[in-house]
Amino acid sequence: MTDEEKINAPRRMTEPPFMRRLLIFTALAFIGLFLVIPLVSVFAEAFRQGVGYYFHTLRDPYTVNAIELTLIAAGISVPLNCLFGVCAAWTIAKFDFPGKSILLTLIDLPFSISPVISGLIYVLVFGAQGWFGPWLLPHHIHIIFAVPGIVLATIFVTFPFVARELIPLMQAQGRTEEEAARVLGASGWQTFWRVTLPNIKWGLLYGVILCNARAMGEFGAVSVVSGHIQGKTNTIPLHVQILYEGNDFTGAFAVASLLTFLALVTLVLKSWIEFKHVGIGGIFPLPIVSNRDKQT
Repeated sequence: MTDEEKINAPRRMTEPPFMRRLLIFTALAFIGLFLVIPLVSVFAEAFRQGVGYYFHTLRDPYTVNAIELTLIAAGISVPLNCLFGVCAAWTIAKFDFPGKSILLTLIDLPFSISPVISGLIYVLVFGAQGWFGPWLLPHHIHIIFAVPGIVLATIFVTFPFVARELIPLMQAQGRTEEEAARVLGASGWQTFWRVTLPNIKWGLLYGVILCNARAMGEFGAVSVVSGHIQGKTNTIPLHVQILYEGNDFTGAFAVASLLTFLALVTLVLKSWIEFKHVGIGGIFPLPIVSNRDKQT
């Protein structure tokens, strides 16, 4: 065997069988202890008093209102964050301008700020004693302890997800294809729909899934701005807290099972996107490959 063949030959695992089994067992033990058992316990507690009580809890008017409010908050925040993420990624990846690093830092800001602090920021700005509160109250505009405040807090804590998925993807793809399309006479809108969007569609979907999961499960920021008004400003996580503090443990787990089901659906969609990109055994969830690279 030549030196080149020795270099290119696949390297065999040198760890002893005992070490490999120990590592596999440790990984499976952690997954079972911290993931599988808690998930199973959520559904077991949810159905502790039977299927009838489970669906009775889900049909409760307060639960229905919490579900509706959660869907409203996610239904508004996710499309807006999707629009922001695409615009921000396009701007950062395709253009050079002063302050680009500042914009990147601001996009990452919600990752470094506690959700509770972000909720307090909105209370400071729109609360009764805040900057705009004395003007909002006489005009009967309610933001804090109302749906608008919940939507704003949800937008704040979730807006980095789509942008952060798209920025490295679009930076790696470069500007060549867009510039070629413009040279061939395509407008900016045509360039986006026919060149940019097909290249980023899977990364965009990946970011939207993560953003939606965080929007529906957000607790800290929403808890501060909601006021915990039952039947009016409680989302699903806040309703779970109220049921649990009211000693309705089965009801709390029944409602929590909705969020658990959402997490499982998110995991399935995430795995499907990874499979579409790299197939079985892939490591990186979103390999950065442009259409030009695929054709070559």
